[in-house]
Amino acid sequence: MSTQQKLTTPPAGTNENQTIRELMNLSGRVAVVTGGAGHIGIAICEALAELGASVVVVDRDADSCGKLTDRLSKQYQSQTLPLAIDLQIEKEVLSIPDSVENRFGRLDILVNCAAFVGASNLSGWVTDFANQSSDAWRMALELNLTTPFVLTQACAPALAKNGSGSVINVGSIYGVVGPDMRMYENTKMGNPVAYAASKGGLLQMTKWMSTVLAPNVRVNAICPGGIQRGQPDSFQEQYCSRTPMGRMGHEQDMKGAAAYLASDLSAYVTGQNLVVDGGWTAW
Repeated sequence: MSTQQKLTTPPAGTNENQTIRELMNLSGRVAVVTGGAGHIGIAICEALAELGASVVVVDRDADSCGKLTDRLSKQYQSQTLPLAIDLQIEKEVLSIPDSVENRFGRLDILVNCAAFVGASNLSGWVTDFANQSSDAWRMALELNLTTPFVLTQACAPALAKNGSGSVINVGSIYGVVGPDMRMYENTKMGNPVAYAASKGGLLQMTKWMSTVLAPNVRVNAICPGGIQRGQPDSFQEQYCSRTPMGRMGHEQDMKGAAAYLASDLSAYVTGQNLVVDGGWTAW
């Protein structure tokens, strides 16, 4: 066989005549979603379960994990596993792939969705740049960047076994562009540099891993724009006025992106950042 023939031959087991419905089918595959019981995490778990995947919900709160897995099992007939894990404890993070393989015998999809977003009352977080603290910085980088690194590294061998592993890192538009701080005036909201830096690092890590883990594991990112979740009217009005689609995002808007990147619909896509922001970053 010539070099050119080798380069153009599809991977073993690939059917070039698969339908779209077949390409998006995740039956038999196992997905791990960190922050799975959070707002965006729930939507992603629902999307993957609906497409047939077994879903492992990783979150700190055991009750929330259990309630979600019970619902996914009933609503989508999905095989599920709740894992109450503190992602700030590396030993617990490293236990995830073994727990998944012991239960399901495989691991195909990893969604790094858990994120440190802080709170308005956290010292050194939502404040002017001069008063943002190194402690808050470290907390953000630990959960938003270090944990995805540690978990992806630990899961990589299992993800590669079946030749169709997919890692999805959930970033943010503020890992891509800078904030307009005028939008936060007269609110308790803010946009700390640590959050932006951690999400920017996650996007670069996505590109790095996409080349190193190929061809058996694809690594991509989803960057949500602002999600409507009870923000002050003044903020929402300014945000919507600057968004081509004229509204803030909803958790449901993330489902299609997750389904695409997790499935064989994107079998030839890696190292990419799918921005789901209603056009916010297109101006």
